[in-house]
Amino acid sequence: MEKHTHTFHYNKPFELESGEYLPGFQLRYTLFGKLNADRSNVVWVCHALTGNSDFTSWWKELFGPGAAFDPQHYLIVCANTLGGCYGSTGPLSVNPETGKPFYHSFPTITNRDIVRAFDLLRQSLEFEKIHTLIGGSLGGQHVLEWAIQQHELFEHIVPIACNAYHSPWGIAFNEAQRLAIQADPTWKENHERAGLEGLKAARAIAMLSYRNYDSYAEAQLEKSTEKIDDFRAATYQQYQGEKLALRFNTFTYWVLSKAMDSHNIARGRKNVLLALQSILAKALVVGVDDDVLFPIQEQKFLADNILKSSLITLQSKHGHDGFLIEFDQLNTGLKKFLNKKQEVYC
Repeated sequence: MEKHTHTFHYNKPFELESGEYLPGFQLRYTLFGKLNADRSNVVWVCHALTGNSDFTSWWKELFGPGAAFDPQHYLIVCANTLGGCYGSTGPLSVNPETGKPFYHSFPTITNRDIVRAFDLLRQSLEFEKIHTLIGGSLGGQHVLEWAIQQHELFEHIVPIACNAYHSPWGIAFNEAQRLAIQADPTWKENHERAGLEGLKAARAIAMLSYRNYDSYAEAQLEKSTEKIDDFRAATYQQYQGEKLALRFNTFTYWVLSKAMDSHNIARGRKNVLLALQSILAKALVVGVDDDVLFPIQEQKFLADNILKSSLITLQSKHGHDGFLIEFDQLNTGLKKFLNKKQEVYC
């Protein structure tokens, strides 16, 4: 079964939570599978910070024959986030009001803005119900915000390795990365490669939050006791920075890290507990046992306060990245959640 990539165009001014606006936008999205007769089999995937709409390129084990979401049974949708750099409107896009790329003038966007853009795409596709909304990390934050904004839309939600509001710890990690970007003297310039060396350093910092002490001790331990330079852990950090710089841009990294910082489901609502309790969908909350960036207590908080929820914990040695690696555990948990005849919630 083939995947198909499309572009949604919204040609009206789009007001943002900050009070700024975009003079329209586009979202690149991927469809995989077939819509059933009553249009009840839609699965919507929300990607993480540096992801794209081709969910099979980074989560393929969940979407195929025998997997939790078999395209023979579901229509799977994923859109590159607003602010992204994989076909959706972002800082490198041309501002139609100036005829030039936005670069540093791209407005501040929040997770709520991103979710509202997703919902405009959803309306254009005429999906009145979503069977399952799933996402991890930044994508998991999108899942929660969307499920609160649209109480009746989702039958199931699966927020993975995320939180109800971004923690001071997570914001500090993001700010350290942005400081690395700012230290690059090219960052102030207006061209697509601005801040690229800073981006490499930012990614190296991020890797420390995506993995943990034990994962580095296992994967990057020196085989010799004689080295005094060029250590495996050092070259690994350099490699991760170089790899991201080849496929991403600094402006989008900046914009989406700020969107992650903005995540707080209580903003403008009475409190975080009531916001979570307003979710009507059946929820499977997923955490990773050794996640440094989004520790498991954050997912336990979600599961304790979403009314129809259960929690599974992925056992991993890979830290936060475990949600992109522990496919067997994730598939097993998803199948059990989706196929249960009688739901039992915590």
